[in-house]
Amino acid sequence: MKVLVLLGSPHKRGSSRMLADHFIKGVKENGHTVDVIDIAHSTVHPCLGCDYCGMDGDCVQKDDMYHIKEMIMNHDLLVFVTPLYYFGMSAQLKLMIDRFYSFNGALMNAHKKSVLLSVAYEQSNEAMSDLYHHYLTICRYLHFKNLGSVLGLGCGTVSMTQNSIYPQKAYELGLSIK
Repeated sequence: MKVLVLLGSPHKRGSSRMLADHFIKGVKENGHTVDVIDIAHSTVHPCLGCDYCGMDGDCVQKDDMYHIKEMIMNHDLLVFVTPLYYFGMSAQLKLMIDRFYSFNGALMNAHKKSVLLSVAYEQSNEAMSDLYHHYLTICRYLHFKNLGSVLGLGCGTVSMTQNSIYPQKAYELGLSIK
């Protein structure tokens, strides 16, 4: 299986990246190939809502999304990686997802699989509720098969994350991908 990890954190060595790295280790041990795109440091502009693409054509904007779109369409499993920001995904990751509009139909018919990896400083289970339900709604809408998630609570710093159960859970989720 071809796995594409979409990093949505502006922190290159932060807690969400730590979960991603552990997931990648597990999924590679299972024989899958992995590519990583640092969405947070890519040039992706917001969707203009101009409808130039007609939901299934080229976007009028010329930025990194053209390459990202090709990568997404050429992979089987998409791994969305984000810190929890105000009870949702990072703006950088959301910008990319909004740009799915230009290939919405193709995504709906591609039968992709997906995973969500996220971290939050907050320790309450309800902190991740909105993000998780948003992710599930995206999966339902685009006909993605959700293969699981790791929602790291109490992971506000790298050391907090390192000393938690969540890196191991991310690794195990990677190992479980068949």
